[in-house]
Amino acid sequence: MEIQGHKTYLGTARNRGRTMVKSSTVKFAGAHGYQLAGRLDIPVGPPLGWALFAHCFTCSKQSRAALRVSKGLAERGIGVLRFDFTGLGESDGDFETTDFSGNVADLVAAAKWMQETGRSPSLLAGHSLGGAAVIVAAREIEGLKAVATINAPSDAGHVIHQFSDDLETIESEGTAEIHLAGRPFRITKEFVDDVRDARVAAAVRDLDLPLLVLHGPRDEVVGIENASALFTSARHPKNFISLDGADHFLRRPEDSAFAASMIAAWAGHYMSDSSQPAPVEGVARMHEVIVRETGEASRFQNEVFVDGRRYLIDEPQSVGGSNTGPTPYDLLAAALGGCTSMTLRMYADRKKWPLDRVTVRLGHRKVHADDCETCDKSDRIDEFSRVLEIEGELDAEQVERLVEIADRCPVHRTLEHGVIVKTALEGQ
Repeated sequence: MEIQGHKTYLGTARNRGRTMVKSSTVKFAGAHGYQLAGRLDIPVGPPLGWALFAHCFTCSKQSRAALRVSKGLAERGIGVLRFDFTGLGESDGDFETTDFSGNVADLVAAAKWMQETGRSPSLLAGHSLGGAAVIVAAREIEGLKAVATINAPSDAGHVIHQFSDDLETIESEGTAEIHLAGRPFRITKEFVDDVRDARVAAAVRDLDLPLLVLHGPRDEVVGIENASALFTSARHPKNFISLDGADHFLRRPEDSAFAASMIAAWAGHYMSDSSQPAPVEGVARMHEVIVRETGEASRFQNEVFVDGRRYLIDEPQSVGGSNTGPTPYDLLAAALGGCTSMTLRMYADRKKWPLDRVTVRLGHRKVHADDCETCDKSDRIDEFSRVLEIEGELDAEQVERLVEIADRCPVHRTLEHGVIVKTALEGQ
């Protein structure tokens, strides 16, 4: 039995400005009292949860991996704090006096600051030596639900290989200046002793949290055998994802984007039972759906955030899209179909009728406005076709009644009666 849809007219306006992840600068006290500099990457919609990201050895919060992975997580609904360890980047302190244990302590201090500011981290993520640090720090941070590492060593002492030519000088003289990535750093014997004493393998064995290990098979800095050691030592649940083709520092944008998407999808499973996130600051409660361009697969691909969940909408390849999701009209038809099915279900349950299942098939097309008394005859209007498949031990009268009820679904009535769309620019 087919039921013809009704026409609706929507006023629209387009803002061509692209909405990006919001970032803000923060400062907080580190483990040794120094002011640490951080960046909060904040999702456009209500966050699924919060993550704390640790950068690689001698890197900073602005390294390729830290920046791109953190923003990638935020684009997928997970807020992130990335910060500079003591003596690095914009943080205070002297790198020469730091060590691996100090990095771990800074992570614990950062997590404490996040908890005090209402952003308690559910996820710890770290790159390279930062990955080893998050494994060790996890046992000291309450409320965590998952840990993820990217190209991390299974032994913190692995970092010594990066300055092995200077090791004899460090051992004999107590300190030496080394050069990494063209920058000078002073390494002390205390640092070397500390990373040698780090018990990363023991920490991963004792880790009572889900672990995701991401590693590039072609990593020439931290070999893939480190991922094997971490994965083998860890308890279940644990997962491994190969960053095929990626180098140690994730220099290619597509590698960091892939890592972010995998971490977000995996961590979302463990964050799904989080308490309802707070409303986005400055956004009215009525704005519960957020849509924005991704700038990735095609110029038409957009991501949709609904209550912290992310979906994609797109256009077919024939019109310049990448066909990675339903079109806007597909979603509109789906809204009509979903509302129809739910309305029939509620009615049948209330009547205690034996309705087993409802299937709604929908189509959409543009037609001439021959039946519209107020339209110009050259106008083309929207027509939705709807076919109902009703299963169950129902008599003909009950089926006929359900068909009538289909026209009463709220989305059907909205389309039939028309809507008002009010458009404004952000901040006005």
